[in-house]
Amino acid sequence: MWIILGIIAIVATLINLYMYIAGKDYKLAMAIGLSFTALTLCSEYSLVSRWVKMEDWPALLDVVPSMEKALWFLTIVSIMLNITPILLELKGKR
Repeated sequence: MWIILGIIAIVATLINLYMYIAGKDYKLAMAIGLSFTALTLCSEYSLVSRWVKMEDWPALLDVVPSMEKALWFLTIVSIMLNITPILLELKGKR
């Protein structure tokens, strides 16, 4: 499930940037992109929770350390890309 939510987050972010470049209202796409980023993180957390309940320690030991770094990086990139239009608008008003 987290893969689907992540793909939707990426597509919404790209739509956000496209709409800004095209001069259209991008704020709904920005909100959708950030929302699906949050849902992706929640979905990944649920997956890890399931592994803990099942006591699937090899899965946890194998996936969690690398996923932690990836999730931090991708979340920061998502936030930066989604707020870029707002920052550019603020810079343009000065």
